[in-house]
Amino acid sequence: MDIVSDLAPTGTLRASINLGNPVLAQGTAEQPRGVTVDLARELGARLGVPVELTCCGAARESFEAMVQGRADVCFLAVDPAREASVAFTAPYAVIEGAYVVAEASPLGSAAEVDREGVRVGVKDGSAYDLFLSRTLRHAEVVRGAEGTTVFADRHLEVGAGIRQPVLDFVAAHPGHRVLEPAFMEIAQAVGTPRDRSAETLAFLRDVVEDLKAEGFVTDALARSGRNDARVAPPGPRT
Repeated sequence: MDIVSDLAPTGTLRASINLGNPVLAQGTAEQPRGVTVDLARELGARLGVPVELTCCGAARESFEAMVQGRADVCFLAVDPAREASVAFTAPYAVIEGAYVVAEASPLGSAAEVDREGVRVGVKDGSAYDLFLSRTLRHAEVVRGAEGTTVFADRHLEVGAGIRQPVLDFVAAHPGHRVLEPAFMEIAQAVGTPRDRSAETLAFLRDVVEDLKAEGFVTDALARSGRNDARVAPPGPRT
């Protein structure tokens, strides 16, 4: 099957963009920018088709756009719960998940969070929601619009989020601190429906590897002022 017609069956590459992750996308739905926007447009250029951006407010909405057939590619964290319906490339960038607690909290490190009586605020459907829901054995996950928001509003013991927004929360709310080290590394990749051909999946994987090697991802992150993400190491090529 022709890669263009397989990956962009409408003649336009439809990309879901998660504006809820400020590391990867910024701006507005009308004028989005960031590394994922740059990646979507570069994919369209390499395919020779126009690009249509569907901007979402959360990762779960971006994922839903993909599985419901409203998008051809997405830019999400790799997670087993998503891999059942989405085929991912190797990561193009890595960001960190971090915990925030009150200054007076007895918790001294991220390793101490998973205990009885600890409630952890997370953004519903985020990569760290999926990860913590799967890995925490004793602490309780509490979902909301943002991990730091539900943490503050419900007076939880811990809030979870992407490191830079968590640091921004601490800066804006004296009396809080970040627990070290990061509780997870969040690998961000390009995804497409699993029913795409092997040739299409190989094309996506190789383009991502090219863009990392050529400095495209580095430059895109720098243009958007995001020094809180790093380019992922090289992945396999076809």
